[in-house]
Amino acid sequence: MKIDTNIQAIALQNKMELMKLQASSDIKSNPIINTQAVSFSDTMNNMVNGINQQQLAAGAKMAAVDAGRSDDLVGAMVMSQKAGLSFSVLMQVRNKLMSGFDDIMRMPL
Repeated sequence: MKIDTNIQAIALQNKMELMKLQASSDIKSNPIINTQAVSFSDTMNNMVNGINQQQLAAGAKMAAVDAGRSDDLVGAMVMSQKAGLSFSVLMQVRNKLMSGFDDIMRMPL
């Protein structure tokens, strides 16, 4: 199990390095950086949907361990922690956005 976790961690690091290289080459090759409009609501919807999928996958893994269909308790716990951290980040982003909105609403005209 530990070897599988290490392999997954290495694969994730390699994927992150590849994404970093792709992002840096895109910035260098494009003199005008991304002129397309990015929709805030689409970004938030994608983020919420991604976190929901993580929560569902973690729940499914935990249910499989509870039912005895899987013995990957460590994987289930790690996935559960990842989903919990993602949700915490989402709540922090929401809190910052609401705080900024409140500040804007309190500004005198």
